Amino acid sequence: MPIEDERDARSERKRQDVLDAARRRFMTEGYASTGMEAVARDAGVSTATLYAYFPSKSDLFHVVVEEAAEVFMRRAGETAHVQGDGATQLRAFALAYARFISDPFVRAIFRLVAAERRRFETVARRFHTRLRDEFGGVLIGILRRLHAEGRVSLTKPSWAAGQLMGMIEHPTFLVPLVAGDDAPVERPLEDICEEAVETFLARYGVRDGVGAEAA
Repeated sequence: MPIEDERDARSERKRQDVLDAARRRFMTEGYASTGMEAVARDAGVSTATLYAYFPSKSDLFHVVVEEAAEVFMRRAGETAHVQGDGATQLRAFALAYARFISDPFVRAIFRLVAAERRRFETVARRFHTRLRDEFGGVLIGILRRLHAEGRVSLTKPSWAAGQLMGMIEHPTFLVPLVAGDDAPVERPLEDICEEAVETFLARYGVRDGVGAEAA
């Protein structure tokens, strides 16, 4: 590897070490209680090196949230390529979304962003908008295809998508978010998703279409 490339790779590793350390600190201690010196110490770099990468703590917070959003976006994109009939696509999306939204790391990031919303209103709004548009956009695309094929009957796909996602979010995300990560999800994710899809198809499925496939 050329010397310049090796230097760039080493610099990128240090930068990522800083981001990882900052994310852990922000998630456990909150923004206000996190010190830049502690982040530098955790990352194994000098404070001068840290400030060379991130001029302020607010800049560091912004990048931590953006990086988390990018990871989440990639996970959302994976749900767009499910093959199979309509019911299979809906179940696959539901399970992928349930696994994502029930991940303790995901909840921790949501808690962090929510806690700092007043301080970083633009960052929080962008974070939530990107997630809503990405996951919701994937599901809306699936529903539009199913509607065009005559498998579901929808007046507004975005409303229907919100209803299906809401049935998944309540037991897998909202309850643990309020009760704490130690509160287990009482039912297997597969059962939660199966019931959500069945309820959804009972409302929107067309006879001999997706509803018939789910039966």
